[in-house]
Amino acid sequence: MEDLSAILSLEVKKEIADRYFRFRKIIEEDTLSYRQQIITLALSLENSIGIDFVCIYSLLRDDDLISTFFDITGLSERFFFECEINTSQEMRRKILAGRKIHGLTKKSRFVNLFFDTYTNLLDHIDNYRAEFEALKDDYETICEQINIFYRNNDISSILQFLRGLDLSVEHDIDYSGANDGMNNFCNLDDKLRLYPPNSVEDLIPRISAVPPLKKTRPQLKKLIQTAWSRQSGLDLRHIQ
Repeated sequence: MEDLSAILSLEVKKEIADRYFRFRKIIEEDTLSYRQQIITLALSLENSIGIDFVCIYSLLRDDDLISTFFDITGLSERFFFECEINTSQEMRRKILAGRKIHGLTKKSRFVNLFFDTYTNLLDHIDNYRAEFEALKDDYETICEQINIFYRNNDISSILQFLRGLDLSVEHDIDYSGANDGMNNFCNLDDKLRLYPPNSVEDLIPRISAVPPLKKTRPQLKKLIQTAWSRQSGLDLRHIQ
């Protein structure tokens, strides 16, 4: 009878441990995926949105025009802006290298590149914002998963239950040894405790929506024409 009780006790312990670590693994995998997606989005921010902004800065060049650009778009932060961007010819050549240039005249090529870049910026920001919001949802889901996990896996209750199983099998159990085992289990749980990851909002910037081109085109057209008037000899085909 004692052997049967011991076998049943072992099976129950195994089931509890399997359930505990199965759910824990799911949360850990979700957290790892969440962190990897943030890294991917951060790289996308630099390689798409960042390049678009820098190209626009290099075309506008003058600080007052760049400030006007931010007034028109409503962006509160100068993303990826450094003074060298709009003052260094070498930097400009690097920025414009590989950009698609089209138009019959110098001015048309200049204006076309600006509006092409602005269109790309709109698309890239829309995609970024959608992924950003999705990651916010993922973060909230992970936090809730952790809360549910610990509500359903209260370590003190589990230990008391397991100790009760042992007591039912071994009447002469060494209580000091049981207490030591409980303390070791608690210490292990502290070491393995799941903590929510950092919020996406703490790791990468939120970018507000940029007005569509049909709304900003008159203002942007005036802005880029002013920029062209200040550098009318520029030929984008030869600056690369």
